[in-house]
Amino acid sequence: MMLHLLNRSPQFDGLYWDLSEAFGADDHLLLIEDACYAALPAAAASLAAFGGRVSVLSEDAESRGLLGRLSDDVALVDMAGFVALTATFPHSLSWF
Repeated sequence: MMLHLLNRSPQFDGLYWDLSEAFGADDHLLLIEDACYAALPAAAASLAAFGGRVSVLSEDAESRGLLGRLSDDVALVDMAGFVALTATFPHSLSWF
């Protein structure tokens, strides 16, 4: 069980591909910083490989003006939710 932290926008499609290859059946993806743009409906294809196990950090989405525009398939979590994810998943891997 791994929590993957991604901070790159969907323009870095090679990174998304590498992440999808390493993503396990019990893993979860948290979008932070510019990766929040992947949570927009127009970028849904970039998250298809993660089977709905994706969250976006609300503070980062808000700072980019994305709240209210995010895909329904992506869960919105605040900093407390981020901490809860780190408690749930014993390992984490940052994709920067």
